[in-house]
Amino acid sequence: MSTDLGALGPIVERKRREVEEISCGRGAIWAKAEHLPAAPGVEVLRGGRVIAELKRCSPSGGSLRADLDVGEVAAAYAGAGAAAISVLTDGSDFGGSPADLEAVRAAVEIPVLRKDFTVDPVQVAESRVLGADWVLLIVAVLEGGALDECLEAVRRAGAQAVVEVHDEQQVERALAAGASCVGINNRDLRSLRTDLGTFARLRRLLPDGVVSVAESGVRSAADVGRLVGEGADAVLVGEALMRHPDPGALCAELVAAAAAEGAGRRPSADGVRP
Repeated sequence: MSTDLGALGPIVERKRREVEEISCGRGAIWAKAEHLPAAPGVEVLRGGRVIAELKRCSPSGGSLRADLDVGEVAAAYAGAGAAAISVLTDGSDFGGSPADLEAVRAAVEIPVLRKDFTVDPVQVAESRVLGADWVLLIVAVLEGGALDECLEAVRRAGAQAVVEVHDEQQVERALAAGASCVGINNRDLRSLRTDLGTFARLRRLLPDGVVSVAESGVRSAADVGRLVGEGADAVLVGEALMRHPDPGALCAELVAAAAAEGAGRRPSADGVRP
């Protein structure tokens, strides 16, 4: 790949090998995915929301919560007011599995985002079959026509996509491909360092009709309030929640901070913003 993926390079290559293993069942996977009810729209994220994440470890954070019961914590997140649950299903680097996604789907009724490294449209269909409503598409790993192909797969499967970007050029690609929800990741792919200032810099490039999600580097309710104040419709939080003794309690604090900052931007009951 011509893009410098930094730490993601080996992960992406591994994903390509994993796709080869499921490709023999591509037809059967799609047959199931295409008969599922349409997923909830990403518009539910508007107005200052929190996407609460589940992961046991990460390349940047190391071990976070080795004893994680994904169903139990997902239910706590939902009870705390999270708008959606993000589930890391990559095994080698994040300690997740497809079974985690299935367990979360069984535990909550709110939207579930499968957060993995999608390199082929069949992974979108697989995500739907496992119980995901939404899938993560990372622009940096989808070169050429791959982003368009995966977005078409999202439409075909009745799913929704959070299209993740890290810089201005990727924002342009996401918008050109028709992304309706853009996740702005504050983490640099090469150094793995985070800078919350990345969000505001890239958010100004998004049209009002595109749902924006701030990702990575969020440590506190103050961070959530800052990002929503800078235009984030939703803030995705993972590591801070996983390290906290009571993830559900912290999630409730973050939800309150997001709601307070985004109160004037929330849609009313009839779907029209005040």
